[in-house]
Amino acid sequence: MVIFGGLAVMFVILGLFLVAVCLITPFVVFAIKGNLDKALERLTALEKRMAEIETKTSGLRDKPNED
Repeated sequence: MVIFGGLAVMFVILGLFLVAVCLITPFVVFAIKGNLDKALERLTALEKRMAEIETKTSGLRDKPNED
């Protein structure tokens, strides 16, 4: 009986650990998703700014030097 009691205690501890993991996992996943969305938004804005700078400087590149 002692073996089964110890086994039951181990299963209870393991079950509590799994419940804690299952409760925490969605918050971690959504936090990572939020951070990735913010990073994607920043990169998109940066890409637009770089494209604008490239179009502005492409006219300077095509002109010959007048030195």
